[in-house]
Amino acid sequence: MTHALRRYLSVLCILFVFQPSAVLAYRKPQAAATDVLLIIGGEVEKPQQLTAADLAKLPRRSVKATDPDGKEFTYEGVLLIDVLKLAGLRFGETLRGKRLATYLLVEATDGYQAIFALPELDPAFTDRVVLLADRRDGAPLPDSVAPLQIIIPGEKRHARYVRQVKSLIIRRA
Repeated sequence: MTHALRRYLSVLCILFVFQPSAVLAYRKPQAAATDVLLIIGGEVEKPQQLTAADLAKLPRRSVKATDPDGKEFTYEGVLLIDVLKLAGLRFGETLRGKRLATYLLVEATDGYQAIFALPELDPAFTDRVVLLADRRDGAPLPDSVAPLQIIIPGEKRHARYVRQVKSLIIRRA
């Protein structure tokens, strides 16, 4: 090994040991665990750890829906399909064949889970709106359901109105 090559490798080792952030600076910084509101994983192209700022960049929607007690509220948030697209899921004409057996598992912080078949979320299949809400009647969601809640206007039972949503996992049946 030449003297120049040894010197170059020594400098690299010193940089890596004493300033690893300088060597690894090309990596995208991860959100702090406390900032992450929602994790998208499973069989997706681009797993995500989304913050409130990430969700704020998506188009907002408002819907009127009743809560389990029958009271009507105006919920605000983002379409669940838009959130899934961030992870590389494709809908429309590409949702056919074996992909029709793909489903979304929504998980809450208390362990509660609900499932949606992907066609239930796709505007090419349905006019149904599935909202990932963060506000109710212009205010943040109550602590008992915050920070995120699934809202499905017109659904007769509220069993899939998952509160305290923490993750969205894509699986194949």
